[in-house]
Amino acid sequence: MSELLVEIFSEEIPARMQKQAAVDLERLVCDYLKKEGLVYEKSEANVTPRRLTLWVDGLPKKTEEQIEERKGPSVNASDAAVCGFAKSCGIDRNELTKKETPKGEFYFATVKKESKEIKAILKDAVLNMLQAFPWPKSMRWGSNPERWVRPINSILCLFDKKVIPFVFAGVESGNVTYGHRFLAPDPIKISDYENYKNALRKAKVVLNRDERKEIIMKQASQLAIDAGCKLKEDAGLLEEVTGLVEYPVAYMGNIETRFMELPEEILITSMKVNQKYFVVSNKAGKLAPKFIFISNMTTKDGGKQIIAGNERVLRARLSDASFFWDQDRKSTLLSRVSKLKERIFHAKLGSMHEKVERMITLAVYMARELKKSEPALVDRAVLLSKADLSTGMVGEFPELQGIMGRYYALHDGEDEMVADAIAEHYSPLGPNDKCPSSQTSIITALADKIDTLTGFWLIGQKPTGSKDPFALRRAALGIIRIIIENKIYLDLRKMIDKAKSTYKIKGDITSDLLSFIEDRMKVYLKDKGLRHDYVNAVLDLKNSGDLMTAMDKVYVLNSFLKTDDGINLLAAYKRAFNILKIEQHKDKRSYDGEIDETLLRQPEEGKLFAAVSSTVQKVETALKKSDYDTAMNALAFIRKPLDDFFAEVLVNDQNASIRINRLNLLKMITTVMEKIADFSTIEN
Repeated sequence: MSELLVEIFSEEIPARMQKQAAVDLERLVCDYLKKEGLVYEKSEANVTPRRLTLWVDGLPKKTEEQIEERKGPSVNASDAAVCGFAKSCGIDRNELTKKETPKGEFYFATVKKESKEIKAILKDAVLNMLQAFPWPKSMRWGSNPERWVRPINSILCLFDKKVIPFVFAGVESGNVTYGHRFLAPDPIKISDYENYKNALRKAKVVLNRDERKEIIMKQASQLAIDAGCKLKEDAGLLEEVTGLVEYPVAYMGNIETRFMELPEEILITSMKVNQKYFVVSNKAGKLAPKFIFISNMTTKDGGKQIIAGNERVLRARLSDASFFWDQDRKSTLLSRVSKLKERIFHAKLGSMHEKVERMITLAVYMARELKKSEPALVDRAVLLSKADLSTGMVGEFPELQGIMGRYYALHDGEDEMVADAIAEHYSPLGPNDKCPSSQTSIITALADKIDTLTGFWLIGQKPTGSKDPFALRRAALGIIRIIIENKIYLDLRKMIDKAKSTYKIKGDITSDLLSFIEDRMKVYLKDKGLRHDYVNAVLDLKNSGDLMTAMDKVYVLNSFLKTDDGINLLAAYKRAFNILKIEQHKDKRSYDGEIDETLLRQPEEGKLFAAVSSTVQKVETALKKSDYDTAMNALAFIRKPLDDFFAEVLVNDQNASIRINRLNLLKMITTVMEKIADFSTIEN
């Protein structure tokens, strides 16, 4: 058995693309091999900033001869069809055989597949991968028509220790690779995968991504411990930094004391976003005046010059931040609101100042609807919510929008709830981001997101497929999370209609936008482990508009249908629903008339009517109080009478009046149950 080794050595691959690239490399080549009927024992893909590598082990040196029997047309088929089948199999007609099958007599062909040299298949597999590679962005260079993420410098392709020759993008395949760009740049001849791994390690390249991550964490954690600090772990930053180095070496630098007076968020953003530095905290949990960075180099001086260089770069960054911090505080946030007229929210939706004005109208309306927040505080919070976009700090560090607004609001003497709302109104930014929890923050955040969704729906800029350039799905999910996590009972129909009224653009978009939010709600609840059919049974935003009410219902329904009463009542409902569906279709009419008690001839239907009448009253009383648990449990009262009814009573009685009365009784049952949920959508 033999091995295939492929390495595409190029200029630096963007860190964000590397992990998926390794997956795609293995998938494209191995899927091709499987399609060709090649069996192998194992495969492994690796990626560093400058190379994509695939190893496939346990390959045969040639394919085995295969005999395949193909079924052809019926013996009664035309000569043209029979001859065509024989030709497609590469044999003469007289070589076909006849066989009896359960469907009659058919022609069969025996086709031999000759054994093939594996190298030809492997060459095609690798070339197919190179040509079809799904880079998010790729480029051409020189006069070559082929594309790759970055210019390719060399291609290593070996099978059974021998080169598989081909040319891609002007580069000939060979048996040579290269080590670390600076520490071991000379060419290295490779014979097999074991030799390849060992040679790269000697040449200061850690091939395995997970191993590089482990080295980074171990070195960084130890540096922090040695300094009496603790490393603040950051999975996203670790992933990115791992994709920037082939030979990770951690160093620690110092932050000048004067910069420690800046807000922590400024320091962290400058270090993490701009410089890819890890943050460390002291024993009290506060930011320590140190940072850790990962270099791709070792030096004779133990990294002193590298550390000094990084400290110098950070000093310049923080000097700018310190300047903006001092300058921004010379003007109040309120004085900056008018400058939002110069900032475009969207070409078709006006300026950021117009957005704020719309948000104020919606937020104050929402505050009065909820009756849990002071409209004056909400008005102030929304008015100032976007003002920090005109500050120097946010211009330099856009990631700090909202956060800097809070600091500046507190500096201006604004109410703390207003300041918090400014900071929190963008939240949640992702599934792990915390939702705002104070009423002023909640209303400000909802007003921002509802206004955004309404505006983009009015101009027809809805998400399509995987494209969502304005993050509208995130906005919808943010609305859902804020409402659910804070248990807010809010009619989204009214909020969207109010938001629409603030736009000059007109359009009937409420139902469609609610459907969009409803779809996001279904995904959200599915991720919470709730059954999709339970969710579908209660979620109807077009008619109710209240997410929290739907949430209450789905949890009550989930609990009820775990009980024997719930299970049996669902089965009985399905039976009643199906009978009504059949009879209404047959009779071309609905059965929702009054019950004639004089026609209740059997004890079981009388008892059922009494039980249903009592249940209707209990359910309606409970629903007025939004007490869905009591309403659902009230349904259990009709379970036994309904079972007895179906056991003893013939619905389709020969007497037409009795039949209609009994169908009306079944309709009465389904109607009262459907006041709580659409049980027809629930799977048995």
